[in-house]
Amino acid sequence: MEILTGYVLPCVYAFAACIGFSFLYNVHGFGMVICAVGGALGWLAYLLSAPLVGSDLIQIFVASLVISIYSEVMARIRKCPVTGYLMIALFPLVPGGGIYYAMEYAINGETDLFLSTLLHTLGLAGSLAVGILLVSSAVRLVNGLLRRRADHRAVRGE
Repeated sequence: MEILTGYVLPCVYAFAACIGFSFLYNVHGFGMVICAVGGALGWLAYLLSAPLVGSDLIQIFVASLVISIYSEVMARIRKCPVTGYLMIALFPLVPGGGIYYAMEYAINGETDLFLSTLLHTLGLAGSLAVGILLVSSAVRLVNGLLRRRADHRAVRGE
């Protein structure tokens, strides 16, 4: 029962949330399911990495790596832009609650809580960005190397 409530249901909820955002971003048909699977997969990676790392910053980083790799693969398979898959799949990981509470603490004049919450939220957002950047850069590097290799073969007549 713990697996159902601890892993399966949160991933189903992430899937459903991504389906909702697919409507917002005007993604239709099977693309909605692909984007939603990316969100559920990212949330599963977030949950599974919790006992291994013990830090939500690293959990977000691992989940963003998984989502970025998944988005790159799906974009290549379906010949669509990566950003559509990436934006929708990342929504369950966006630290919206942290931003909300940071602003609430700021309005209430609780400076210490505001600063700690804001810095933690910025750290989560930075972890998301670094994970995406790392995968995107690696894909561009590999594609450039493969393209250069193909050009050299074409010049030599192979």
